[in-house]
Amino acid sequence: MSRRGPGQADKRPSDDRGIAPFGMTRREAWLSAAGLFLLALVVRAAAAAAIPFPVPEDTAYYVAVARNLVEGRGLVSDALWSYQTLPLAVPRAAFEVWLPLPTFLAALPMLLFGATFRAAQVAAVAVGALVPVLAWRLAADVTEERRLPPGRARTLALGTGLVACAYGPLVVHGALPDSTMPFAALALAACLLMARILHDPGSARIGDPRLVALGALLGIAALARNEAVWVALTWAGLAWLGAGPLDRRARARLIAVPAVISIAIYLPWLVRDWLAFGSPLPGQALANALSVSGFDIFAWQDRPTLARYVAQGLGGLIGARIDGFEHNLVDVLLVPAIPAGPLGLVALPWQGRGAALRPLLLFSLITFTATTLLFPVATQWGTFLHAAGPVQVLLLIASLLVLDVLLARVARQRAWTRPVAWLGPLLVAATAIPILAISVASIAGVARDAQVRYVALGDRLTARGLPPSRAAPIVADHPIWVTWSLRVPTLGLPDEPPASVLDLARHFDAHVLVVSGTHGVWPAILATGGPRAACFVPLDLADGAGGSPTGPLADTHAYRIACPP
Repeated sequence: MSRRGPGQADKRPSDDRGIAPFGMTRREAWLSAAGLFLLALVVRAAAAAAIPFPVPEDTAYYVAVARNLVEGRGLVSDALWSYQTLPLAVPRAAFEVWLPLPTFLAALPMLLFGATFRAAQVAAVAVGALVPVLAWRLAADVTEERRLPPGRARTLALGTGLVACAYGPLVVHGALPDSTMPFAALALAACLLMARILHDPGSARIGDPRLVALGALLGIAALARNEAVWVALTWAGLAWLGAGPLDRRARARLIAVPAVISIAIYLPWLVRDWLAFGSPLPGQALANALSVSGFDIFAWQDRPTLARYVAQGLGGLIGARIDGFEHNLVDVLLVPAIPAGPLGLVALPWQGRGAALRPLLLFSLITFTATTLLFPVATQWGTFLHAAGPVQVLLLIASLLVLDVLLARVARQRAWTRPVAWLGPLLVAATAIPILAISVASIAGVARDAQVRYVALGDRLTARGLPPSRAAPIVADHPIWVTWSLRVPTLGLPDEPPASVLDLARHFDAHVLVVSGTHGVWPAILATGGPRAACFVPLDLADGAGGSPTGPLADTHAYRIACPP
């Protein structure tokens, strides 16, 4: 440890030594960061090896567009699953709702190793491995702020990083080429930088590298997820209200410099969207906010409208938000992260008050509240899930902080002479690792089943000469998986009556419908014999002549779309 002179007692050591947290030399800090990154890399690579197919479908979307990009077709999607944004054509320009950074990241290893899902996972694993390093650095900042003894501080910070290496919600998405981990890494880095700038805001000038770096992080995060707007709002609020005695001009400078940098980075994408879709804004955002069912994302004729939304009544509007709140809290934050999730949530009001965690806490509150209140239905299909990586890290740190406090209190009461800070991370890891194994095994099983199903489906349809042309689209309940596996244009199946689906098929000249399992009212609605049901003629998917399909296609139904004379 370096010695401090008079008046330096409150100065954080990291201000003098950059990366080195309290109680560490710069060399030890770099070795710790490298070790955590390598361990996280190994764990995520092992998880990725168990997942052979892009699940869920948003993962397949990013990877399929990356494949098209690498093959020279540009940012094009062969799956049209949302009909809320013009032009309605398939194939068409990709990312009318989602954003391109995950595809760009996936395309890099694809260029080197081939346009496969395995190649795309390489980038996901590498980016995901950065998150435990950032979690370690955040925890280290907290220990510095609290002036913990060096040994205890080092154990808590490294323990946080080590647990994050095997923390289920972070590992699973670190094995999938989607937006979750790129956004988590960027948002966490931005929150780290915010806390450091606010530690001495008066020293920040227009050309300050910290402000430029923050703007770059915000701009790149905006290319990963739309929730980057909440990261930017977090900074604007903290810079204006929490920058100490600075005058308005200085506070405005703190906000304006990152804003200009981030807009400059994101502006080309806005222009591209304007040229491709006629608007720089995400076309489905309003439709998602007005959804009354998760199936509204596939709506063709019965599209979300304000009138239908209001017609739910006050009870329906409140009920949707209760369901969204329960999903975001229980299904996303607590159950996959036992025990750290529940423990961290209980401890957060006491453990999240410090300046080091303030940006991350504020971002977490804004994001949770916004997705719950503004998108209560869409969030049950993944909106908050894919933006929750930083929140998971916050809860992990809070849980380990409260365990550290409790263990220190017990050690004092019982007059223990040996360090016990390591017990907290050990207790959390002892539960987290088995849950991680279960989570990976579960998603790997889904991936294998989907892979086998769609390979078999492609073989059966090809054997029967369907679709009649590789340019003819298929209507399917899992359009992105069909596109990835069969390499044919695919349309999302609306949860609407047969007449509406027939109108969709006629509009795009589609001749085949595929339903795997149950998709809203499909395929049961055809058994009622209602209007236009006869236009969907069952196809034999059995392996051989006659009989019913078995094995991977046992619950899959295919139909020829052709009205009788």
